[in-house]
Amino acid sequence: MLGKYLTTENIWFGIGFFGQGFFMMRFVVQWLQSEKQKRSVIPVAFWFFSIGGGLITLTYAIYRKDPVFIAGQGLGLTIYARNMWFVFLDKKNPQRKPENRLRKLVDDLSSRVNDPALDEMKKLLSA
Repeated sequence: MLGKYLTTENIWFGIGFFGQGFFMMRFVVQWLQSEKQKRSVIPVAFWFFSIGGGLITLTYAIYRKDPVFIAGQGLGLTIYARNMWFVFLDKKNPQRKPENRLRKLVDDLSSRVNDPALDEMKKLLSA
């Protein structure tokens, strides 16, 4: 009975739906993290789900021989991989992170200019 439904085509449909579900999880992760922080954020997990879901759906698109889907997923994977490279660089060199660059800029300015607003910014950045 199971053999009747376990066809090659149905297995590929399952792979396609799994890839789409995996890809959709990136939005769920992003939404939950944004709700938690009460601001819009893109956590690193977003990029892992993007790459994983993109690879699975690209595999499905190649099986289906769908050039539109292949082109879209192929370009997307390039972008996701590039963003993961930036995440890697930020972990390797914390000074690349925007909040650390801003902190350094404020420190540099406050060493040259006596302004209470800069002191307030330093307090906010330290919190």
